Amino acid sequence: MDKIRVLLIDDEPSFTRMLKMSLERRGGFEVMVENNGAYGLTVAQDFRPDFILLDVIMPDVDGGEVAAKIRADSKLKDTPIVFLTAGVSKDTTKAKGNVIGGQKYLAKPVTVDEVIRCIEARLGKTPRVSTGSSPVPKS
Repeated sequence: MDKIRVLLIDDEPSFTRMLKMSLERRGGFEVMVENNGAYGLTVAQDFRPDFILLDVIMPDVDGGEVAAKIRADSKLKDTPIVFLTAGVSKDTTKAKGNVIGGQKYLAKPVTVDEVIRCIEARLGKTPRVSTGSSPVPKS
């Protein structure tokens, strides 16, 4: 089975390092990290991810702007994007079905299992994974 290629765009290096390591340790994932939102489109064009996790609030550029640029690219426009945010509580996010303003969100802090379930649901495929859940710190 080919690995699921995940692009993680978030300005918190400790968060991205932990999530990348946790997903890759589970198996079935190849994770590329970009900590500067302004480079998100370029990295997406080079990496060609199957799935994108994108922080909403970053100092250099808004996650919505990055998503709009990705959607405008003919080769990336159908790539699923799920936003990550510390600005919305898990209870609020779940009450709204993990969708706010028509966009899929995961509220930080997230567990690796939450991320994997989200990826599986959006892509309709299951990577090879081991058991256990590792929390990923809130950024």
